[in-house]
Amino acid sequence: MKLLAFWFALASALLLFSLASAATVEHTFTVQNKIIKRLCNEREIVTVNGLFPGPKLEVREGDAVIIHVVNNSPYNITIHWHGVFQLFTAWADGPEYITQCPIGPQHSYTYRFNVVQQEGTVWWHAHASVLRATVHGALIIYPRSGKYPFPKPYKEVPIILGDWYDGNVVDIYDYTLAVGAVRVSDAFTINGLPGDLFNCSKQQTFKLKLRQGKTYLLRMVNAAFNNNLFFKIANHKFTVVAMDASYIEHYVTDIITISPGQTADVLLKADQPIGSYYMAASPYVVGQPSPLFDNTTTRGIVVYEGHTSSLRDSKPIMPILPPFNATQVANKFFTNITSLVGAPHWVPVPLEVDENMFMTISINLERCSKNATCLGLFQQKFSASLNNESFVHPVGKGFSMMEASFYNVSGVYTTDFPDYPPVAFDYTSPKNALDFGRMYPSKSTKVKKLKFNSTVEIVFQNTGILNPQSHPMHLHGFSFHILAQGFGNYNATRDRVKYNLVNPQIRNTIAVPAGGWAVVRFQANNPGMWFVHCHVEDHTLWGLNMAFEVESGPTASTSLPPPPPDLPKC
Repeated sequence: MKLLAFWFALASALLLFSLASAATVEHTFTVQNKIIKRLCNEREIVTVNGLFPGPKLEVREGDAVIIHVVNNSPYNITIHWHGVFQLFTAWADGPEYITQCPIGPQHSYTYRFNVVQQEGTVWWHAHASVLRATVHGALIIYPRSGKYPFPKPYKEVPIILGDWYDGNVVDIYDYTLAVGAVRVSDAFTINGLPGDLFNCSKQQTFKLKLRQGKTYLLRMVNAAFNNNLFFKIANHKFTVVAMDASYIEHYVTDIITISPGQTADVLLKADQPIGSYYMAASPYVVGQPSPLFDNTTTRGIVVYEGHTSSLRDSKPIMPILPPFNATQVANKFFTNITSLVGAPHWVPVPLEVDENMFMTISINLERCSKNATCLGLFQQKFSASLNNESFVHPVGKGFSMMEASFYNVSGVYTTDFPDYPPVAFDYTSPKNALDFGRMYPSKSTKVKKLKFNSTVEIVFQNTGILNPQSHPMHLHGFSFHILAQGFGNYNATRDRVKYNLVNPQIRNTIAVPAGGWAVVRFQANNPGMWFVHCHVEDHTLWGLNMAFEVESGPTASTSLPPPPPDLPKC
């Protein structure tokens, strides 16, 4: 505890120093509809400032950020600053009905927060309805010193992996949710472009120019709705230097595996002969047949300076991508990452645990309403749950959950989210895939209350109900240490000895393996209402969510401040 107290005091001192020397970064985000053409068709999408992906935000660690959001779209909107800690600025976190009510059409709201104690690549995206499909962008936090714990790159390039729905995504999901169906995307994208494997898309292919001998920093974001992605560049290797805005021991690989919500900072050295090479991304999926996921490949072109016109008729070299169910490839990547001890903003693992939780992650069913037609499995709707509780957003309650907490309003949520599933069972056995006793979870709006500064350890246990899938679990407001992960059922006696308490990776989104488990630990030193959810959008819509209500600390400086006066009303 003395060591943790030291680190907390040091972090507080650094925070005060950063704020004392901080600049203010101010922008206006105008949310508006725009017609763009993809896959041969013109489609109206929601954008920020008319851009898809949206504008890149660049700040330095310690800066104050002010973003004026003007909603000129026909939909409710909120913006979440994914991966930003929001230390004592929880009102700016953004998830609708959790920390704020949404910004209605023709209304505005100003997000104000400080970016402290972290640097690297994070991102921002809509956190209302399904608008993050097109409302998202990179958020880059530069070191205040201007120095990286690796050689300074020649150039830095955002690489946002996403997907495209050939239609109005809100209308598509309104229908699929109403009838309980699954709708997969029509293409993956690199920086908003599907690439030349798709119809009418030869001129919509992302191009990256390289100068031979130079090193580039790729700031990667997986903004895709539902899919983990493999990413390769033919004949090139990567050096991964950070993930989720946390520096790691340099990891050399020829393939990146990145889950929805995750980010990666990757060095690319232009060390190949002058020519052209494809970069490509394809899905990593377990537990779903091909019709239930987008089994396509998006690609861009890497072109070296000096690649002459006489050579341009030759086709770029294509990388060999693994099959979509290559769990061994994905697991090797996810489990070979360790943090860079002593790097800026590195924190040690808290060794004393106050709260132990065991969360089962399940895909479930919801009974079809009387006289309705449902198109899901067994003519039901799909559902999802944590510890057999399927989360319901408190729409129509008049307050967001954090407002209800701050003003002590009852009836919006309850504080009885269970620490354990109601019944222990053989979680990953295929024999329990159609266990109808656990197929229909409770619908609820439950949170877990945490004391300020308490340390929480969570075992995320995937289940085989319906089918095992990888679940990228994202925690708002914090990063956590990933102590261990594996396959099968977690067993404390066997698996606790595997914990890495020295240099585990520090992330805000963990890809809990299909048919497996992962253990994370974090210190609840930030008061507020913090959403926990699967970053597979379908699963979030089906209820694979909960929240932590972190109480204020003993002093004014460790307490949640009042909401800003312009906080949107429900």
